[in-house]
Amino acid sequence: MSQRHEAARPARPRLTPLPEAQWDARTRELLAFAPRDPGGGVPNIFTTLVRHPDLYEQFLPFGGQLLVGGRLPGELRELLILRTAWNTGARYEWGRHLPLARAEGVTDADIDRIGEGPDAPGWTGLQRHVIRAADELNRDATVSDATWEGLAEHFGEAELIEIVMLVGQYHMVAYFLKATGVELEPGFDATGFAES
Repeated sequence: MSQRHEAARPARPRLTPLPEAQWDARTRELLAFAPRDPGGGVPNIFTTLVRHPDLYEQFLPFGGQLLVGGRLPGELRELLILRTAWNTGARYEWGRHLPLARAEGVTDADIDRIGEGPDAPGWTGLQRHVIRAADELNRDATVSDATWEGLAEHFGEAELIEIVMLVGQYHMVAYFLKATGVELEPGFDATGFAES
């Protein structure tokens, strides 16, 4: 992560998770469908975002569609998310997705090289295209012809759309997490996420 990202991080949370004692009936209903941590708690991202219940209500189905209902193989989806977290300096996003990535078969060697980018030795050709797509979308808000053609050798139109939307979604999530200062929960770590 660059020093630019670190310098932009708030010193303390600007918005905190809404305490359960303050949950009204609608909040309880909205959070009933949120993913739970192993101990049963609702992740901070959701208990913070629910401070805007109308937005939260629309956010969860879209994010869920990309995360659990999407067409991309889980390993490639998580590589896109982790590279986006790296590119944006979103420590929370990185820490929350490490266990998801590992569950989808992303190896520790893959995680170690995410920070090196698409030219790092060890990527498969498809992984290289995926990492490059995340970088190009981050930098240029588009994908080069060469990267698009490389992806199109493996994916149809729906998957290509999903790649672009997934990176965009996780950029938006990173903006929210970083601007509000959402803190990573105990039990999750940001192993491999450079803080320099």
